[in-house]
Amino acid sequence: MIWPIVLRDDRLTLRPLRMRDKKSWDSVRFANHDWLSPWEATKPTIEGENSSGGLPTFYQMVRQHHRDGRDCRSISLGIWLREDGTNHFVGQLTLGGIVLGALRGAHIGYWIDSRFANRGLTSGAVNLLTEYAFSELHLHRIEINVRPENLASIRVAEKCGYTFESLRPRFLHIDGQWRDHKSFVKENSRIR
Repeated sequence: MIWPIVLRDDRLTLRPLRMRDKKSWDSVRFANHDWLSPWEATKPTIEGENSSGGLPTFYQMVRQHHRDGRDCRSISLGIWLREDGTNHFVGQLTLGGIVLGALRGAHIGYWIDSRFANRGLTSGAVNLLTEYAFSELHLHRIEINVRPENLASIRVAEKCGYTFESLRPRFLHIDGQWRDHKSFVKENSRIR
């Protein structure tokens, strides 16, 4: 894999965030705090573990994303919409937990600016990243894990051809608690 990767279709550009994207990222995250909070991963409190560390800064996040991308551990990309001759930052998606070898799998997570929701942008981004993962990384299986209450994200998974596989009780720590998730899966028929 060559890093950084850039994926495009007729409306979208997916590319790694850069340091100069901070203003756009901060603006969108601030405007969408209430929209995103119910779905955000949180750190559980573990006795004896220092839990005083908060989230990384934007710059720390970008550096980590680039390290993980170069090492093919995780691919995190900003979603940019080309509209009216301008590129608008509208969200982010990640192909995380990349495992090669016998498993050849990963999972996809995503978020979108509420002002651009219900326009097919998240589905378009997931389709682009899924195709890249299947054709270039030769992954066999990708999961999308979604809280049962998140109907919009479930629609994205289904629209992108992911099929419901199972309910995972208390699967991820989200919004301060261990939350159940529905697991949707897509397999690469080209890998035997």
